[in-house]
Amino acid sequence: MDKIRGFEIAKGFENAGINIPVRKTKYSAGYDIEAAEDTVVPSFKKGMNPTLIKTGLKAYMQPDEYLKLCNRSSNPKKKGLILSNSIGVVDSDYYENPDNDGHIMFAFYNIKDEDVEIKKGECIGQAVFEKFLVTDTDNAEGERLGGFGSTNN
Repeated sequence: MDKIRGFEIAKGFENAGINIPVRKTKYSAGYDIEAAEDTVVPSFKKGMNPTLIKTGLKAYMQPDEYLKLCNRSSNPKKKGLILSNSIGVVDSDYYENPDNDGHIMFAFYNIKDEDVEIKKGECIGQAVFEKFLVTDTDNAEGERLGGFGSTNN
């Protein structure tokens, strides 16, 4: 069978009990993504970096697709968790990159007054595969050489 799109366990997480994401209903757009390990997301303080929550996953897809990482709709109200980048974009060439094998992580801020603990196996967000378009004048020929945040020249 040819691989078209899907999820795999990222290197270093092969024996960590990572669950491959599933859609919960037949009309769901998103695949539920779980935390790979217990993580504390500290209460926000000015100037702090977001907390990266590991998933232990990587995703493969077609060259004209990307994986959109979305927050759970209940996270802001129940846990005070917001994605630092509003949505995450995982490009097709992120898969198996030399820096981190394409390991997907969610970048969260916690807007509650107290720290929030995320437990391994807890659903932290959703991932949606989507097609994208390019302009008539597009001539991108660069190659990805790194992992998380590596394309910000």
